Amino acid sequence: MPRRTKAEAEATREALLDAAEALFHGKGVARTSLEQIARHAGMTRGAVYWHFKNKADLFHALLERVRLPFEELTEDIEAAHGNASPLECIRLACHESFQRLEQPSYQRIHSILIHRCEFFSDIDPLEMQRRLSRECFGAMREKFRQAAQYDQLEASITPEMATELLQCCLGGLFHDWLRDPQNHSLRERGGPIVDTLFKLIRHDAG
Repeated sequence: MPRRTKAEAEATREALLDAAEALFHGKGVARTSLEQIARHAGMTRGAVYWHFKNKADLFHALLERVRLPFEELTEDIEAAHGNASPLECIRLACHESFQRLEQPSYQRIHSILIHRCEFFSDIDPLEMQRRLSRECFGAMREKFRQAAQYDQLEASITPEMATELLQCCLGGLFHDWLRDPQNHSLRERGGPIVDTLFKLIRHDAG
């Protein structure tokens, strides 16, 4: 068998992830087999095992496609808006996350995790959701602590409270939108709500 190039191997891996995304979204994770994923991608099951140890490994790789590390989002904002304050970086990062989440692949994969993934073998969807939530909370809290150092938060609002408020707001918007993404735009609905929250927690130096 001819040795595959790195680019060919990567293309095969991406094709398998595309197939998994389509089938997991249509059938659910537990009811989709690796054999079905291979067939959908026009490959053999051996190709799946070449790239992934099992279904759980494949599913984790699928989630990595759409991870939105909040720290990276704020770094992107800081690179694009060098003079943005910590609080403004957080607000703009929320808007950027809405825009990315509305991309079809991001929407489908998050819908799989929340609505189409059962406890199965090594797959624990609740633990995955908790892990992503913890990562986001930690990064947001650090940024809110920077905002507090610049006296940008209302005196009654601690960085921890600001983080709780924002995470609850984002989680509610996101889960409500995922139930019926065609019903409304996450950006159009979520943007004004987030902006209002920031007006409430921001310290008015004037």
